[in-house]
Amino acid sequence: MPDKIPQIVQKKWLWFSLSAILIIPGIIVLFTSGIKVGIDFKGGAEITYVTNKPVTVNGVENLLKPLGLKDETIQLSGNKEYIVHTDTINQSQHDQIKNILTKAYGGSTETSYTEVGPSVSSDQTTKAIESVIAASIAIILYIAWAFRKVPKPASSWRFGFSAIAALGHDLLFVVGMFAILGKFLSYVQVDSLFVTALLTVMGFSVHDTIVVFDRIRENLRLNPGGDFEETANVSVVQTLARSLNTSLTVLLVLLTLFLLGGESTKGFVLALLLGITVGTYSSIFNATPILVLWEKHSRLKKVR
Repeated sequence: MPDKIPQIVQKKWLWFSLSAILIIPGIIVLFTSGIKVGIDFKGGAEITYVTNKPVTVNGVENLLKPLGLKDETIQLSGNKEYIVHTDTINQSQHDQIKNILTKAYGGSTETSYTEVGPSVSSDQTTKAIESVIAASIAIILYIAWAFRKVPKPASSWRFGFSAIAALGHDLLFVVGMFAILGKFLSYVQVDSLFVTALLTVMGFSVHDTIVVFDRIRENLRLNPGGDFEETANVSVVQTLARSLNTSLTVLLVLLTLFLLGGESTKGFVLALLLGITVGTYSSIFNATPILVLWEKHSRLKKVR
């Protein structure tokens, strides 16, 4: 192994401190102010209109203000298309909204109307949580099985749980950022697409982590008596370029979609952008240092 290589794993406390700086503000906002959720999780109505005149968020909000709608938000989906999100409404309120907007923006056409009841939204919330938990368990089991032949005293289970710890960091960051950004941007909300983005981020982040862990396993076989921390650091350096290049190509595509795509997918793409960026970071600077700390602690415990 080369004598002089960047000391990445050895600076683990620096990376852990940076991670804390990244996720703590979001956690604070999440627990103090909450997070903006879509009708998938809170119930309500979503009405899409297309008009022949340009519209603005403030313009539509002012028109609907006299109706006293609850949890009303307006989302533009183009210059002449917009979506009205509101709490559950009755047929009379639905007709009033339609009449007001048609009169103000002559020729407004309602293209879709979706209503989700409280029981359905509660079921969606439960399924979303179950999906994340099930994916996490599956990842742990898969990594533990895939790394079952890792040279002892290293444990394949530690590889699996270290990967999940890094994933937890990624999910907390994305959810926290959505809690913060949801205060300022109408399209930043937690809905079924957001959950899909989280599951995608989990898959991408684990893929990156497994690339590093696989190199650690191979280097342990080549140098079974070597220092675990040094072996892990060499493995990170060897896979660094691949991890960064792979993530960069994905991020360039996502950035293009975010800038040029439609408003209705911006929240989904933003979640992917944030998740894959922080997932690349955690795969390099969190997952392996966590594994190293755990392995060193376990070995010291056995010695004692």
